[in-house]
Amino acid sequence: MSTKNSKSSSRSGQDTPVMTQYLRIKSEHPETLLFYRMGDFYELFFDDAQRAAALLDIALTTRGKSGGKPIPMAGVPAHAVDAYIAKIVRQGESVAVCEQIGDPATSRGPVERKVVRIVTPGTLTEEHLLEEHRDNMLVAVHGGKGHWGIAGLEISSGRFVCTEIDGDLSARAEIERIAPAEILIPDDLSPPNFVSEHPALRRIPAWHFDPISARNLLIEQFETLDLRAFEIEDRPLAVGAAGALVFYARDTQQGSLPHVRSLHFEGHDDALTLDAATRRNLEIVRPLSDNESATLAAVMDRSSTGMGSRLLRRWLTRPIRDHEEIALRLNAVGQLIEGRAFEYLRKMIREVGDIERILSRIGLRSARPRDLVQLRSALHILPQLRSVALEIDSPRVQALAGTSGDFPEIAQLLDRALIESPPVLIRDGGVIASGYDEELDELRGVSVNAEAFMEDLESKERKRSGLPNLRVGYNRVHGYFIEISRVQSARAPADYIRRQTLKNVERYITPELKQFEDRMLGSRERALAREKMLYESLIDRIAEDLGDLQSCARSIAQLDVLCTFAERAVTLDYRAPVLDDAPGIEIREGRHPVVERNTDTPFVPNDITLDNERRMLVVTGPNMGGKSTLMRQTALIALLAHAGSFVPAAATRIGPIDRIFTRIGSGDDLAGGRSTFMVEMSEMAQILNNATSISLVLIDEIGRGTSTYDGLALAWACACDLSSRIRSFTLFATHYFELTALPSCTDGVVNVHLDAIEHGERLVFMHRVKEGPADRSYGIAVAALAGIPAEVIGRARKILSTIEDHPHAALTEPSTPQLGLFGSGPGGIPMLPEERELAIESSSAEVDSDPRSDRAQALLQALDQVDPDALSPKEALDTLYRLKSLGTDGSIR
Repeated sequence: MSTKNSKSSSRSGQDTPVMTQYLRIKSEHPETLLFYRMGDFYELFFDDAQRAAALLDIALTTRGKSGGKPIPMAGVPAHAVDAYIAKIVRQGESVAVCEQIGDPATSRGPVERKVVRIVTPGTLTEEHLLEEHRDNMLVAVHGGKGHWGIAGLEISSGRFVCTEIDGDLSARAEIERIAPAEILIPDDLSPPNFVSEHPALRRIPAWHFDPISARNLLIEQFETLDLRAFEIEDRPLAVGAAGALVFYARDTQQGSLPHVRSLHFEGHDDALTLDAATRRNLEIVRPLSDNESATLAAVMDRSSTGMGSRLLRRWLTRPIRDHEEIALRLNAVGQLIEGRAFEYLRKMIREVGDIERILSRIGLRSARPRDLVQLRSALHILPQLRSVALEIDSPRVQALAGTSGDFPEIAQLLDRALIESPPVLIRDGGVIASGYDEELDELRGVSVNAEAFMEDLESKERKRSGLPNLRVGYNRVHGYFIEISRVQSARAPADYIRRQTLKNVERYITPELKQFEDRMLGSRERALAREKMLYESLIDRIAEDLGDLQSCARSIAQLDVLCTFAERAVTLDYRAPVLDDAPGIEIREGRHPVVERNTDTPFVPNDITLDNERRMLVVTGPNMGGKSTLMRQTALIALLAHAGSFVPAAATRIGPIDRIFTRIGSGDDLAGGRSTFMVEMSEMAQILNNATSISLVLIDEIGRGTSTYDGLALAWACACDLSSRIRSFTLFATHYFELTALPSCTDGVVNVHLDAIEHGERLVFMHRVKEGPADRSYGIAVAALAGIPAEVIGRARKILSTIEDHPHAALTEPSTPQLGLFGSGPGGIPMLPEERELAIESSSAEVDSDPRSDRAQALLQALDQVDPDALSPKEALDTLYRLKSLGTDGSIR
């Protein structure tokens, strides 16, 4: 609780009864903004008021005094509170909603109030607060020292998952995949770096993560004897994280979680591993730029329902490795394409709507009337949907149809109970249909007769008073009244009792009208209470079949995704991939799914072959020639295939893959104290330490962030490690043409290049992959295309010409000659014979005029006898000292 609130609470005896009540409730929710209901407004006080005024851009006022100082106050109207709560929650804050639960007419002192719900970023269930196409995950992280348990719960759907992970980098990747709305950690844990900057990071008591307490809570939640069915009986970190989620969710929802019925353990061997850098570089669900259409999800998502859209994103971000399951999905997509069956199913699925979240609100007893109307529509379409699906010759589609189920009893009940288009809230009444409940109909009958009574009374009172303009009316604030103009008020009958004076009229009530009002208002209150009771009984009845209904929703969501894959395959000309056990990747006429959809020019398809004889492709070619596109499209095709989708290629065969790694692009991490080069090396280290022989690795321009020789040496060494020791399937794009010598000294390495044609000073990109190395990088031509001034381009061409003619000569004459190591290139890379000869001649020419040229020649001759690759570290050091002591005659000084 804030300092001001604490001080005020300590002297609550000096505060008003209302403020004393407020401080008591606020003390139970110290870190949460308390929305305290007062009439038609929700008010906030003290520090809460100041924070809310800043967050919501609303007026900050005062109310009374506490400790001799005015109490800050801010408020929002009750009818618009949801919009204000949404705005606060989007900024990572939480809200405790405190309602009046007592009867003002019978209360002595302040009306009784209590917190009825707590709204946090990760516990949203209201439709208007949630994004339709994205999961809203609450995540708990438990563990330390590189061993982590991570659990995720989406309260709005009841989906509950957990895992255990070794390594902070792997944990970061998992957190980025889940993209949680809110993260919980124990209050005695220093926030690990992969969650420390999350805007909705919450610390909760450490005992909530205790594995024993958590296990007991989970057993109670699932009503089981143990946790063996969920594969976490012997996983204490996962159990602790999952238990903390249940405790927190129950607390925020102020009740149980009947819709959370299972927990799924996600093993890392079940899916392709994608680290955080790879997810960013491939732009699966989030773009690197501000262009939201530049993601794989944006291209693939044509789902008919919100629940299908969310599932599709989960399939894309967690592609599976089980070839049998993938085959079932691919077969389903193929059969849905036959006869365009997916079109019929998509129309029906669209009418089902997002019942996954509706069922969760039913379980939490927060469903609104229109939720039940949508559920009613869904239940009516289910039999037809099931019938069509069962006719499709696909084991997966038929299995999903079998679990979609029929619920005729609930559908008929909702038909009888609900009107066609009910109001938004049950508190407004008019939701339950006439004829459903006899007692409700009788209570409503009294209200129906009110209009006739008012007309009769108005006619009678006009005759009795002689006032032809007399009117009988009603409003919610003042009830029933007889209205007379002020000019005629002196002629009001003696039994008229003044109720309200307005500018031009007087309003009265009579004993007869008062008696009618009491009867009417009482019947309306009883009718509304009866209607609420009937509505709650509907919720209870639906909840009896909640598990089966949720299973039905999950099946329809899967059908939705499969139909979406079928539609995309037809619309975008995608073909079925083949996944088998033969190592390698073969793609014929592959295309980049996102670039293809976001360009106005025809996309140039390309072939890629990786197998035991072609483990690494060294990709050269000009900037803008398509190297990065080629690599990304290879990864995205593999990813789509493992999600169970057809792919943008004429033909595709993919063998076993366990991970996809990318090292693409450049960027620093200034907040983390890491330069661009350090980020590049960290990502490369992650690849070299974790890639295997069945990993797909994409490397783009490694070594750019340092000096030319350092970068070349690092690129050469990394390429050798990937191709020789790890033997992963690798696309290695580079501008270091020295690396094109790799195939001559390393098995399984092949040169390919992206073609371009220079016409005069114009460069035309062909975007076509060809065998062999590129002849040059065309960097100056690309710079001209980018708008570099012509005089700069001209100077660069002259400098390039000088370097090409004398590759080892300095561009300006140095005051002191600089010797180079010509026996070998940087990092021990052998130089071509003609390059070495030219270098020696050039160096000799430079040092001939120097008094020390004889010693330089002796050094060069000695160096010529050194084989760096054959030296041990100690021998290399001894050789260095020997060369340092070398005299002009070759003797040791």
